Amino acid sequence: MSDVARTAGVSVATVSKVVNGRYGVAQATVERVREVIHQLGYEASLGAQSLRSHRTNVLGILVAEFEPFSTELLKGASREVAGTGYQLLAYSGGDGDGTAVGWERRSLARLSGTLIDGAVIVTPTVVETKQGFHVVAVDPHTGPSGLPTVDSDNFAGAVLATNYLLSLGHRRIGHISGRPDLESSRLREAGFRRAMADAGVAVDERLVRVGGFRVESAAATAADLLALPDRPTAVFASNDLSAISTMDVARTMGLTVPDDLSVIGFDNIPESALVTPQLTTIAQPLQRMGAVAMRLLIDLVGGVERDPHVRLPTELVVRSSCSPYTPSPGPDRPPSAAGVASG
Repeated sequence: MSDVARTAGVSVATVSKVVNGRYGVAQATVERVREVIHQLGYEASLGAQSLRSHRTNVLGILVAEFEPFSTELLKGASREVAGTGYQLLAYSGGDGDGTAVGWERRSLARLSGTLIDGAVIVTPTVVETKQGFHVVAVDPHTGPSGLPTVDSDNFAGAVLATNYLLSLGHRRIGHISGRPDLESSRLREAGFRRAMADAGVAVDERLVRVGGFRVESAAATAADLLALPDRPTAVFASNDLSAISTMDVARTMGLTVPDDLSVIGFDNIPESALVTPQLTTIAQPLQRMGAVAMRLLIDLVGGVERDPHVRLPTELVVRSSCSPYTPSPGPDRPPSAAGVASG
């Protein structure tokens, strides 16, 4: 205020009246002070503003870390908030590896009531929130509960992925699952098992391994799978990062994707179209999920009642990482594996 007052040639008290919309200042002076504020690029403190009005007109999107999934959601949320009168604050409150439990509770304690009027929380581990503060969850760990929630149809997407591999003739299909504590991971494995059962194909439990949704852990899992004497001919990975990691491991082991191994992922993050070969995957409408979650939050903050659960469809995106299974007995594909596949 001192800088503005000095530049505008008025007192600090006058600047304070203008900033707070009080009477007693000539209109010409008001316009002059506002022009100086604009020129200097100053803005009222959100904390101070919230103390006066109990509103900041800022909405938050809280993530454990800025990885491909959450950044795609952020793009959609950012577009949705444009032109609404709200600003968007993106905040990472996790421990850097996305595994900390309770990070969202700590983040809300820091931000709610003084910096943001409501929040979208991405893949929260807990869904508790204080009364009177609006929160929308995207793909919560435990699935939909009492909190307004946006997610995608993980089960149906997994069925699509598995059926596509089955349609190519694959029967010895491995599944690299996500984190055991995530509902989305459980649903994707359940969809895989349902599609296999509906096709009359028994699941070899040795080919179902936890990959944890992360590049490093998925790589170790993929290496174990592909080192089996009767390795899978195709792998359905629970997310694109795990699928890309699987392709990298296959390459280091002398296998060619898709000739020796077909790989399909889940999410359709931008990286899936940039790898070689381009990854066939199940698309979650990630940016739309972010936009829908932000619109739901805006409506809730504005007092508009909405359906508390929005589930969006998934779809198959066919690229180049899968090919039809062709039996070829040898050290890489022993006769026993070929027999199972052809049956």
